[in-house]
Amino acid sequence: MDRIALGGDDSESWEIARRLVHARRRAEALTVYPGTRPATLEAGYASQDAAIGLWPTPVAGWKVGRIPDAWQARLGEDRLVGPIFADAVQGADAAAAARFEVIEGGFAAVEAEFVFRLGADAPPHKTEWSDAEAAALVEALLVGVELAGSPMAMINEWGPAVVVSDFGNNAGLVLGPAIPDWHGRDEDALSCETFIDDRSVGTGRASAISGGTLAALRFALSRCARRGMPLKAGQLVSTGAATGIHDIRAGQRARIEFAGIATIHCVAVPAQPKGEA
Repeated sequence: MDRIALGGDDSESWEIARRLVHARRRAEALTVYPGTRPATLEAGYASQDAAIGLWPTPVAGWKVGRIPDAWQARLGEDRLVGPIFADAVQGADAAAAARFEVIEGGFAAVEAEFVFRLGADAPPHKTEWSDAEAAALVEALLVGVELAGSPMAMINEWGPAVVVSDFGNNAGLVLGPAIPDWHGRDEDALSCETFIDDRSVGTGRASAISGGTLAALRFALSRCARRGMPLKAGQLVSTGAATGIHDIRAGQRARIEFAGIATIHCVAVPAQPKGEA
């Protein structure tokens, strides 16, 4: 049985991070957690911090995920963040599907997302934000698709602290166009639908994000500042799964339709080794 870590021992956090990064870079599935499974968010973030330092490209933004209700009282937060790396951001192309490399035996899913792009740096020590203050940093709100992925098929079952430790279960982001006049839009009118191999698997709206998209942005601003990683101009914040989390396998295709805005196509392909970080 796996041990459970309550705190973030530096040496073990680093070793867990090294093994997780190695598995991702080598496209190798992990059937057991590579160390003591974190039981607190702080232990999970300790490994995430170490893994960010081991990844060969910079952080281009952050995904925000919802912590399930059953875990919130135990962990003390309702959301989590994970890094989106520059080498994993793609622009949507109407003529070609975005490629999603999935690790055989690991976890892979697509999520319809509404994505903020910041136009200004956040003050480095500010940890409390109103909707208006957060919105003032925003350059644009775009549609997009989070490519959720991990070497561990059981990552979600093992809990949010484990999710945090492995980059928040993020494997990339596909960016679509900006939403015109997003400030003036009712989030209930921003609808989307996800299809896997032409079968509808989920519908939703920006208003499905708990508290709205700005609540997710506020959380990212606060959480990242508390970690000494304040958000910067140009960074992206993916606000949460608007239609749900939809598993995908290599060989399958996803189509995410944002009504009146854009359609984004993705194809899942087997991940290939990329060498060591």
